[in-house]
Amino acid sequence: MDYEPTPVPLSSPAWVAFSYIGFIVAIAMTCAGLYFVPMDPMAKAYFAMASVLLIQACITLTKTLRDDHESKRLINRLDHAKTEKLLSDVASR
Repeated sequence: MDYEPTPVPLSSPAWVAFSYIGFIVAIAMTCAGLYFVPMDPMAKAYFAMASVLLIQACITLTKTLRDDHESKRLINRLDHAKTEKLLSDVASR
């Protein structure tokens, strides 16, 4: 019995576009807010830098969680394949 992994459903193009648009709108709103807020330029620069670092941290966290999830799925698929091979070996005896 051959082990056939089930295909992973991919995100639809509409969802990908929605995600990009939401990300771009959020950045534009943050930039506009920082530009128009009546505040000292040094404070604006601080909040701009903090916003950039927050975006970078969110992207890194998302990638890390996805990579961790993917590695666990691979381990589970390998365990399942080993179990199937063991069961087929026992059944063939």
